Amino acid sequence: MTADKMIRIGGASGFWGESDMAVPQLLKAAETGSGLDYIVFDYLAEITMSIMARARAKNPDLGYATDFVSAVIKPHIGAIAKQGIKLISNAGGTNPVACAAAVQAVIADAGLDLKVAVVTGDDLTSRAAEFSSRREMFSGEAFPDPENIASINAYLGAFPIAAALDQGADIVITGRCVDSSVTLGACIHEFGWSRDDLNQLAGASLAGHILECGPQATGGNFTDWESIADSMDNAGYPIAEISGDGSFIATKPEGTGGIVNIGTVGEQMLYEIGDPQAYMLPDVVCDFSAVTLEQLSDNRVAVSDAIGHAAPDSYKTCATYSDGWKMVAPFFFIGMDAKRKAESFAKNALKRTRTKLRASNAGDFDEVLIETLGDDSHFGAFGQAAETRELVLKIGVKHRDPQATMLLLKEATGMGLATPPGLALFAGGRPKPSPVVRLFSLLVPKSEVSISVTVGDGSQEFAEAKGAAFDAASIQRPDPPARPGNTEPMTEVPLIALAWGRSGDKGDKSNIGILPRDPKFAPYIWAALSEDMVRERFAHFLAKPEASDSVERFYMPGTGAINFLLHDILGGGGVASMRNDPQGKSYAQILLAAPVSIPQSLQSSLAKAL
Repeated sequence: MTADKMIRIGGASGFWGESDMAVPQLLKAAETGSGLDYIVFDYLAEITMSIMARARAKNPDLGYATDFVSAVIKPHIGAIAKQGIKLISNAGGTNPVACAAAVQAVIADAGLDLKVAVVTGDDLTSRAAEFSSRREMFSGEAFPDPENIASINAYLGAFPIAAALDQGADIVITGRCVDSSVTLGACIHEFGWSRDDLNQLAGASLAGHILECGPQATGGNFTDWESIADSMDNAGYPIAEISGDGSFIATKPEGTGGIVNIGTVGEQMLYEIGDPQAYMLPDVVCDFSAVTLEQLSDNRVAVSDAIGHAAPDSYKTCATYSDGWKMVAPFFFIGMDAKRKAESFAKNALKRTRTKLRASNAGDFDEVLIETLGDDSHFGAFGQAAETRELVLKIGVKHRDPQATMLLLKEATGMGLATPPGLALFAGGRPKPSPVVRLFSLLVPKSEVSISVTVGDGSQEFAEAKGAAFDAASIQRPDPPARPGNTEPMTEVPLIALAWGRSGDKGDKSNIGILPRDPKFAPYIWAALSEDMVRERFAHFLAKPEASDSVERFYMPGTGAINFLLHDILGGGGVASMRNDPQGKSYAQILLAAPVSIPQSLQSSLAKAL
């Protein structure tokens, strides 16, 4: 490895079902620019794993991201092979062997000679009974009935991927691995890093984190969306130019839409992380608190100074399981007093339904959720909407019997002629019951997970390093920004004038990352956004708003950013939740409306920041 070696990796997929425009765009960039070494794909989430597990149960040849075969391999394998680009993907889902077989069949039909590798060992579903005495690592809940388990998968790391590449693999397919591993595996192979190159491993893991959500790093879900709105039909997919020390430059293909700047990259850095000084991955514990972002030129941001600590001794493992049925139905009210009409309608529809449930001894609903949209309800006590004349009402119910959930829809629809005026029903098809899929997280020692790497016809066991228990108490927390002393008059501005923000989910938790537009704003943002203030802003969503530990706050001095972690806030999260926003994607937008006091002299900086 030479000191100035650099590899270029394109991120082509952030979830199963995303647009298929990334690969053609990246291939064109590789052909006309300085070339690409790898294209990586992230398809998996906990919800996705449960869907794939059900698909495999019905058909043993399914259970993987079929899009990887139909939309990537079939139409583009010729160009990929010609340019010598290697692919790394977790498209294998719950059936990586079947995915690899499908890919190999397409390669054979194309008359190409490419090596396909498979990493297996993450699937622990058959061992459900072994975990029956385990408690959920966050909530302490008991392990679910093994009969209801849909999937159990350990989040594997990057070294098995690197081992496959070391054996000459052109395409590496995994099951469940951490999202950033597909990028880190390429770097370990290319740069020859060992497990002790901790800062390098942390830096490349951050590069993978930036790439893993596709165009979220190039303008997607960006706070300043309007500045690039007209170009996002051709949103550029991210490229990381990674150096041997783990630092990298984030960019995108020439001529594509969106933007790569400190705001877009910083928002993605903060996306879906908890403690930024203890971002736990199988290969390294990352500390992103000192990371710096530098705008080098248009659409080129340098990212450096990630810190790594020794890898943990366990794999985070996620089980998904069935827990009854839910049905969510929307109704629309138009006219004066729309909110009161909707509330009256919901109350009586539920009253009718419960009367029939009692008569049939079916039992009451396990959970009922009534939400309105269009009246500022997501802002809780801080909503500013006046009387609204149009409103979406959503009624959600959960029950052990799917027919009981349908009864609510039947009775609510049947009230169409016995309701307050202004009810409008959508005629495009009725909602149907869907299974409630919950998440159960636990830690499994690495010594209890057997990993295999198969390249072509040869398979061998992969020896994972034991790792070490991470001591969170050893973290040295940075000093928060000191508020400058001044006596000049202050003025209030909305947080969005001072910062960018991004939020997301992890199970039933949500994070909100806030990144100052200018470092001089950081002290005032920190002073305004206390844990108590954020707890008050989200009290209507928090399961335990009175608990002092329901909101945690972390400072990141490298960028002046703040990351908040909100516990038990998503109504179960994912498919288990009936919320309008079950993944907390809107929470940053809610917080960005909060007021922050700044000196009047700083107002002149706001126009420049915006």
